[in-house]
Amino acid sequence: MNPRSLKALLERVRDGRTGVPDALKEVRSLPFKDLGFAKVDSHRHLRCGFPEVIFCQGKTTEQVVRIAEHILAGEHDLLATRAERDVYDAIAQRHPKAEYNDRAKTIVVRRTKRKLSKGLILVVSAGTADIPVAEEARVTAEIMGNRVQTLYDVGVAGIHRLLSKHQELSEANVIIVVAGMEGALASVIGGLVDRPVIGVPTSIGYGASFGGIAPLLTMLNSCAAGVAVVNINNGFGAGYVASLINQGRRRVNEASKT
Repeated sequence: MNPRSLKALLERVRDGRTGVPDALKEVRSLPFKDLGFAKVDSHRHLRCGFPEVIFCQGKTTEQVVRIAEHILAGEHDLLATRAERDVYDAIAQRHPKAEYNDRAKTIVVRRTKRKLSKGLILVVSAGTADIPVAEEARVTAEIMGNRVQTLYDVGVAGIHRLLSKHQELSEANVIIVVAGMEGALASVIGGLVDRPVIGVPTSIGYGASFGGIAPLLTMLNSCAAGVAVVNINNGFGAGYVASLINQGRRRVNEASKT
């Protein structure tokens, strides 16, 4: 159940169009639904502003489909991450409008019409090899109702590529920086802008990058103010946090006008 549907239910009860017993039937799955192998959080949208997201890795196709069916039955948008093509095919059989991103390995089913936030989230990748993680961040931020632009393959090995895009950097409310190797790009961008930068270290790199540990430590030790860091390859986490920041800034701006 999402805030819109809960509000509509309460209004129907208030107006006498729905009885209390029928209303109880509609909310009986709150706050979670026990499927045996998973307890799906039906209350997540009401608490956090977005429904539970399915992390598909380690789950069977049947498990993902059953969880997805429960989420969609509540008229929620669906986001599934780390999803292989066969999982998408199974969901698409039931929901033909499902969208699959091959690079990000995400599945999206849109059930609501979200008003896009005015603020911009910019997703930047150091190299082409970092794009799959950057795409996961982009898809996440977009399904959560944000305006998102991308700037790919502008790493420090050719810093002029980044410096030529200063206008795009300055227009964003929050910037997600995805980088492997040594992960220096987050610090560089953090030193150029006056807005939050979310660093996403990736596991891309030669042996001494230790599967993403090197860029993770670089970003954590950044001397640029305003740089925060999520876990290795966690594009989803970056997109989610960026959405909270972007929409939080929107609410602050709206409040200052009243």
